[in-house]
Amino acid sequence: MLRIRLRRMGSKRNPFYRIIVSDARKSTRGSFVQQVGYYNPLTHPSTVKLDGEDVMKWLKNGAQPSDTVKNLLSRAGIMKKYHDAKYAKK
Repeated sequence: MLRIRLRRMGSKRNPFYRIIVSDARKSTRGSFVQQVGYYNPLTHPSTVKLDGEDVMKWLKNGAQPSDTVKNLLSRAGIMKKYHDAKYAKK
């Protein structure tokens, strides 16, 4: 099963996160399938950059976002687009 989750980068007391797609059984420090964005919590306001098309592709293929990533995707409006595409009347 694939997960969309955060991978911590940066130095001590200076966190910076990459948003990656990886196998749920692998370590967060292990290999990953694709990087789909980044998140910097230290800037004011927090910086989030996502590749919306790639995130949508992985969500449609069954990747599950972690709780934190789900909140970031909701703020960016991607979860609403995914929900509308999934439950749209055909």
